[in-house]
Amino acid sequence: MAMNIKLIKTEEDYKIALKRLEVIFDAKNGTIESDEADILGLMIDEYEKKNYPIEAPDPIEAIKIRMEELNLKQVDLADTIGGKNRVSEIMNRKRKLTVEMIRNLTGRLNLSPGLLIHDYKLTGQRKALTNKKVTRHQIRNKKSLNITRTV
Repeated sequence: MAMNIKLIKTEEDYKIALKRLEVIFDAKNGTIESDEADILGLMIDEYEKKNYPIEAPDPIEAIKIRMEELNLKQVDLADTIGGKNRVSEIMNRKRKLTVEMIRNLTGRLNLSPGLLIHDYKLTGQRKALTNKKVTRHQIRNKKSLNITRTV
């Protein structure tokens, strides 16, 4: 029996390939069906990467996922990040990771630095101030700038 393989170009081709793979998935190694299953698997994987991309988690989610995989608690990262309070601030998105923290976490959790350098929002983060010109009078009279003190 010969293989009948067709490139996956459409959603319909994808569904047909999935159904065929389901039928031949457990084929004995070294058979034509086994080779067909290998090829279909590669083609399905490529189609899915192209049409159903999965975004990498943000840095904090990546840390949480790895901590769960390694059965770690926040306190276990105190030396890596810089104390229990700092770990809590990072994990609760109150503070951003620093370059030093990223270096330490890369080694401790075996995570890619590229994954940890992505930007993420802090909780309660306000929009950045616009680049308006401010006069000396406005600086003296803070009310006109709508400035409030934040801690």
